[in-house]
Amino acid sequence: MKKIRLEIIGLSYSQTQSGAYALVLGEEKGKRRLPVIIGAFEAQAIAIELEKMTPTRPLTHDLFKGLANSFSIEVEEVIIFNLVEGVFYAKLICNNGIEKKDIDARTSDAIAIAVRFGCPIYTYEFILSTAGIVLEDNADEVVPEKFQQAEPAVKLSETELTGTSTDELKDLLKKAIDEEAYERASRIRDELNKRKNS
Repeated sequence: MKKIRLEIIGLSYSQTQSGAYALVLGEEKGKRRLPVIIGAFEAQAIAIELEKMTPTRPLTHDLFKGLANSFSIEVEEVIIFNLVEGVFYAKLICNNGIEKKDIDARTSDAIAIAVRFGCPIYTYEFILSTAGIVLEDNADEVVPEKFQQAEPAVKLSETELTGTSTDELKDLLKKAIDEEAYERASRIRDELNKRKNS
């Protein structure tokens, strides 16, 4: 079967399942989107890697990468290979230079590992045909409305960000990362980067 490469399009709070997040994957050369409902922990693990944040202690997926690197194991690709009763099945394709192995994984964990290894994510046509959402040419939004992001629980206003000194923002950033409040940390980091570049 021919593999179709996917890219991470968005990660947002799910309006359909309480406490869950929607990870939206899109085919590389097409308009179809594949929404995958994942837990809050896995959503944070993916988000902090995409945002290039460094937690004070390694998360589970960072531990996996450190262990794999220590034993010269490379994750070459992730494949979402099946869909059964609304549940996606994924596997890691790993190589230690001598042999290649497929390792079964939850889709959310597989993607959290894929972003750490910088490896491609694939699926098959029958999965996109079954669970994919097609965007029209005139659609402005990348993420379907039911998956759009809710406001974060703790929100810093623009005035609070711009009215705070750089040193205070650095302290707030460290505190937000320590508390695993990654959405807040992302906004603080953006403000710090804006100041650095101005």
